[in-house]
Amino acid sequence: MTATDLLAAPPTGGPALPQERRIVTPQIPGPRSLELLERKKAAVPGAVSVTLPVFVTAAGGGVLVDVDGNSLIDLGSGIAVTTVGNANPKVTAAVAEQLERFTHTCFMITGYEGYVEVAEALNRLTPGDHDKRTALFNSGAEAVENAVKIARKATGRTAVVAFDHAYHGRTNLTMALTAKNQPYKSGFGPFASEVYRAPLSYPYRDNRSGAEAAAAAISTIEKQVGAENLAAILIEPIQGEGGFIVPAEGFLPALAAWATANGVVFIADEVQTGFGRTGAMFAAEHENLVPDLVVTAKGIAGGLPLAAVTGRAELMESVHAGGLGGTYGGNPLACAAALAAIDEYENGGLVERAQTLEPLIRGRLNAMRAADPRIGDVRGRGAMMAIELVDPATKAPDAELTQRVAKVCHADGVVVLTCGTYGNVIRLLPPLAIGDDLLVEGLDVLARALGRS
Repeated sequence: MTATDLLAAPPTGGPALPQERRIVTPQIPGPRSLELLERKKAAVPGAVSVTLPVFVTAAGGGVLVDVDGNSLIDLGSGIAVTTVGNANPKVTAAVAEQLERFTHTCFMITGYEGYVEVAEALNRLTPGDHDKRTALFNSGAEAVENAVKIARKATGRTAVVAFDHAYHGRTNLTMALTAKNQPYKSGFGPFASEVYRAPLSYPYRDNRSGAEAAAAAISTIEKQVGAENLAAILIEPIQGEGGFIVPAEGFLPALAAWATANGVVFIADEVQTGFGRTGAMFAAEHENLVPDLVVTAKGIAGGLPLAAVTGRAELMESVHAGGLGGTYGGNPLACAAALAAIDEYENGGLVERAQTLEPLIRGRLNAMRAADPRIGDVRGRGAMMAIELVDPATKAPDAELTQRVAKVCHADGVVVLTCGTYGNVIRLLPPLAIGDDLLVEGLDVLARALGRS
């Protein structure tokens, strides 16, 4: 089928889409994408940038098909959103059914069962068997803000501690919580007050055990904030935008134990790590961590906008009536999608699939590292893996090399994402619906890109 044929009759999405990398234009982006890029320049501010300048017309399984007919291997999942696979049949069927019933009422005006069902599922699935409540929102940043609101209301304290390399969103409060200046914070202040930062466990760079790193973080908190002033500790169990940093074993439990002992709410930001991504339903489970509040979004609803705060009933019930909510929070279409996606995670073998993908990805990345000393570190869990690119003599971050490698991958039809405070990490977030052969081919392209960069 030619690019013209595809434009005339765009392929359907979902897993029925041919699972192959196929380049039909002389270069990527192709002519139709270039045309749309020009329209974008005239209609959309440049601040809304596009990593890979193609425009997608169909997606499913492990591929994205652009308007020129190129089929790209998707190792990004829309930043860990389409974990169940793009246009997952169960998700699309559930949304279509709900679409025929009603699209919106606002749960704060008139309720509907889907919202309650999603809340019940999250109360059951998040770590811990204590009594829980869940409130639904639109995005990860919105959910983080509400988690902070809940912690402040419940404790009567105001200070919040986030960590080096953290990313929590783009709203005013979440920019304050986010560590990275460019492109997220520069020129957008002043930011929300009473936000403090503590050092993270970064095994590749700090050479500390989990206990040592936790002691350093706790010392910073006690000296610079004071436990008596602290409402919450907010942390990603594995850093996302900050570089896929996996804290040393014992770091998170030590922080959680200190928080409990001092009446501080421990908030786990599982926006990127949640829903099977790391080989557990939630990344906190890898160290038997039971957070007081859990923030979720991204993979929760198979591509529809939905987020949640789930937490201890006494914390969630501390907020007065009307204190939590939002016009679109828990939209019925998103709730239908979430219920279908959660069923896939629980009963479709996707958590186990992430577990089987890890050795495949880690093995290939470690082989690349053995052959190329510019790969300083291979890290991650499940289907959330990354390489950190450095000067092999000094370990200095090499952001320029990282960008070159990503661009070569993109030109060869593989979607990879970069991240890290220093811009020197390539992260892999394949949909759990991807086939082994397609994933291996994507990793082959990455290896060749390293060799050519």
